[in-house]
Amino acid sequence: MKIKYSRFSVTELDAHQQAIIPISACAAAGNMSALDQALNQGLDAGLSVAEVREILVQVYAYAGFPRSLNALSELMRVAQARRQRGIQDEAGREPGRPIPKGDALLAAGTANQTRLAGGPVSGPLFDFAPQANEYLRTHLFGDIFERDNLDWQIRELATVSMLAAMSGVEPQLQSHIGISMNIGLRPEQLYALAAVLEARFGLEAAERVRVGIQCQLDVRHE
Repeated sequence: MKIKYSRFSVTELDAHQQAIIPISACAAAGNMSALDQALNQGLDAGLSVAEVREILVQVYAYAGFPRSLNALSELMRVAQARRQRGIQDEAGREPGRPIPKGDALLAAGTANQTRLAGGPVSGPLFDFAPQANEYLRTHLFGDIFERDNLDWQIRELATVSMLAAMSGVEPQLQSHIGISMNIGLRPEQLYALAAVLEARFGLEAAERVRVGIQCQLDVRHE
């Protein structure tokens, strides 16, 4: 199935969704100077400090703790500078429900992973390294996806943007494009994400997303 992506406008995404894309991409790529601009634009667009902080914490799962911590430090600096200029950014909210612990966390994370992926996740890789899937279920789909101060569509828009910003992770990018579709994001919205990436981050990242969308559409319409 072929879709002419050029006809899709960034207006398929609201202002908050659009603002999340360059923040996520710049943080994952470790581009602090571009992140400064993206953070200011995102806060100007009405993102709360808590929403942005939550996205930058999530960076650790895809780009590692060093880039997540650097991005969080940049957010602290930007937020302080804005306060000193008299800008009152919305603080935002923390998760409204407690995060499970122990076996309950693993069970919740496994259920989240299954729902996001559209079925149970298994395969030779996880047979070879079962602890990797346990970490995914507890830390990513448990600790992170159980936090309800961002909805899953926002988390996936952020994740796709993070993965698109990095080379060599195309299989994971395509997987998360599929997850995005599983939870209700339309191809038009994902092509709009690519358009925002092209305008505010870089063409290569945008093209990775476009290729991934088309691959998912082809698989789903075979």
